[in-house]
Amino acid sequence: MYRFLLTPRWWGINVFAVLAIPFCIFMGSWQLSRFDARVASHHQQENRTADAKAAAPRPLQSLLPVDQVTSGRQASARGRFDATHQLLVPGRALQGKNGDQQGFYVLTLLRTDGGKALPVVRGWLPGDANATADAAKVPAPPTGEVTVVGALQASENEGTAGVRAGGGLPKGQLGMISAASLVNIVPYGVYDAWITLTDPPAPLRAVPPAAVEGTGLDMKAFQNLGYTGEWFVFAGFVLFMWFRLVRREAEAAKDAALGILPEELEGAVGPEGSVGAAAEEGASGAGATGEGATGEGATGTEVTASR
Repeated sequence: MYRFLLTPRWWGINVFAVLAIPFCIFMGSWQLSRFDARVASHHQQENRTADAKAAAPRPLQSLLPVDQVTSGRQASARGRFDATHQLLVPGRALQGKNGDQQGFYVLTLLRTDGGKALPVVRGWLPGDANATADAAKVPAPPTGEVTVVGALQASENEGTAGVRAGGGLPKGQLGMISAASLVNIVPYGVYDAWITLTDPPAPLRAVPPAAVEGTGLDMKAFQNLGYTGEWFVFAGFVLFMWFRLVRREAEAAKDAALGILPEELEGAVGPEGSVGAAAEEGASGAGATGEGATGEGATGTEVTASR
């Protein structure tokens, strides 16, 4: 009954199913492993953040360059604040008691003993950076040589939440905290990193360190989980269609062995139970009809002649 599986047409169907099902399962497993890796990375980053808060601050130079291990660690740096180049970073949200609040960061550059400047986010204020009243609430940075301690952060990029990379900001504002965006604003070198103060002066509020890019449970992580389900559904669909085609072909072969014709050929079956007999009978009937028509025509001719 299943000899049709060895025909050339079914060889192609079988090969496709044999290759497609493992491929779909492999791709689904790979997407699931990507999701698991992101979950594990998220937990590791949470543990690092908790350890970093409890650990003693380390000198800035020992933590550079910023990576997944050093991001969020408590760093210390010594130098003088450059009050002439204090910048406001607008459009930054901070979670409060009633949800996220819109406000802006206060960023001041710390001229370190090494010559380069370290961007220091001294804190966050609610309001609009373009409003004179809100901007007037920013406290002046301390004078003289100071030591700052805060969470080390990597430079922001266009994908960072709240970043305004398009420019068009008024003087005294910054859309993205990075060395590349500061190089044309200040006349000295800038570290490719920044810190957010742990204990900012009032009325500023501390900015919590952000998770390292690619380690959080963001939309990409849940996309991996969605793709996992899609690939497994594809594998099940291929297997379902293969069994359905086999069943239909087997039923057709069984009906043919019993002499049962498909519905589209049932109307063509003659009185003797075969398509050939029906066709032969139709041909004979057509011939008889033609002879009758000829005889009738001849009779009519004779009647006309006698008259």
